[in-house]
Amino acid sequence: MTLANVLLLSQITGHVLLIILSLCVIVPLSVNQHSFCGHCLLFTTGKWREADGMFDARWSSSGFCIFPLFTGVFIFIVSCGQIYRYARLKDEESFLALFIDVVLGIWSLAISIISSIMITLGFIVWCDGMTERFPTCEMTAGQNIIHGDTDHIDTSGFYIEMGTAQFGAWGAFAVSVGITVIALLKLVNNHQVRNIKVSMYLERQRLVNQHHLQNDGMTTPPAFSDNENAK
Repeated sequence: MTLANVLLLSQITGHVLLIILSLCVIVPLSVNQHSFCGHCLLFTTGKWREADGMFDARWSSSGFCIFPLFTGVFIFIVSCGQIYRYARLKDEESFLALFIDVVLGIWSLAISIISSIMITLGFIVWCDGMTERFPTCEMTAGQNIIHGDTDHIDTSGFYIEMGTAQFGAWGAFAVSVGITVIALLKLVNNHQVRNIKVSMYLERQRLVNQHHLQNDGMTTPPAFSDNENAK
């Protein structure tokens, strides 16, 4: 198996992993937002009421959950498209296609690291509030702790959901790094091969022109001077 085939197989494998990891972000966050009645758990703060022992939540912006969801959907769509394109690939990829692969890889890398940090830090902020009353954040799962909960928020699965989302986000970031490196290596190799082909073509043209000049010199009759003609 040639190096090009190994790199292509690695890219396909990486995108399959990205599909799985993106679902690990999309599904838990969607379920969590549904369980919390549209509220975003990430970066939500609050204080515990002394009167009834309930948590008076100050809900954060829903954008903290929407952006990771967008990241997961984007990576899922891109990975599906890339797998389809690689599966139908027969000829050598063009420089433009390789450049697009690098751009998509860098973009996926950037938004996945941002989403990973948002999920991790946002969950830490939430758990800091929970551990003010409970020994661990996990113990609050399933507890009726939200003050003024008229929507009947279900907190039973938030710890597993956020843990899965963190795993998916950081895993997607790690795989995106590998895919981007492979795409960059293929782009650099393609550029080097193109330069070599151009250099070989120019050298061949130089040799052909030199050969023609030599042949023209051999077939051209020598010129005689006027003195030699007089003799």
